[in-house]
Amino acid sequence: MNALTEAPLIDLASLEREIRARDRQLDNPFSKDSQITALRGARNYLGDKLIRTAKPHRLLDPAAGPLIAVRLHIITRKTLGGLETDLSGRVLNEDGNPVRGLYAAGEVAGFGGGGMHGYRALEGTFLGGCLFSGRVAGRAAAHAVI
Repeated sequence: MNALTEAPLIDLASLEREIRARDRQLDNPFSKDSQITALRGARNYLGDKLIRTAKPHRLLDPAAGPLIAVRLHIITRKTLGGLETDLSGRVLNEDGNPVRGLYAAGEVAGFGGGGMHGYRALEGTFLGGCLFSGRVAGRAAAHAVI
């Protein structure tokens, strides 16, 4: 990764310390590392253990393969709301009045993860709120044209 930039941005000694500290947490059954705790918790459920979560292993374990650097371009994945709506899914303008013919549902209306489950929502838990708010907005839109 340092070869991709004009100046080396990664301090290799610091990176190695972080990786070794993380690997030590795997040996601690009472680890306070939130990612390791979440991984262990997910693997308690058989479905996640078999198909969704990798078996915990040390990053520096030679059997796990070489470390590979990946350049990330961070983007927003979820809004946790964005448009103000009423209980019928109608989008409200800056005065708090409904915008005629404009409805919103799901995460853009805050009914995905943010409105119901908060910032620490688990993936897959948004669908129920999105479906429910979509149904409400769809019914309201249908009623408006009848």
